[in-house]
Amino acid sequence: MINDSEAPVTPVEAFEPPYYVAVFTTVRTQEQSGYRETNARMEDLVKDIPGYLGIDHAQTPGGLGITVGYFRDGEALAQWRGNAEHRAAQQRGRDEWYESYTLHVAKVERSHGFRRA
Repeated sequence: MINDSEAPVTPVEAFEPPYYVAVFTTVRTQEQSGYRETNARMEDLVKDIPGYLGIDHAQTPGGLGITVGYFRDGEALAQWRGNAEHRAAQQRGRDEWYESYTLHVAKVERSHGFRRA
């Protein structure tokens, strides 16, 4: 996994709609043993799903984590949701790593971006 201070700061590009986003917001517990390794594995695993478009992460100083996954269609998102290794990581998150979380899934109908030359 890339150290946060070395990670490039660029958002996932704007795609031609429609596509789907899964917005996962978290507050983590003090117990984080194995979290970084599992998170890195999930990021590698999701890349193999046809229709996966990318992922953005942010962490507030107060501890709110936000992860947005981008998927071309509902089928790609459903494949990720049903992945056995992902489901095991979700359970471990509920058991150990998350104080609370929310998941919002939405169909994107409008999207645009800007990049300074």
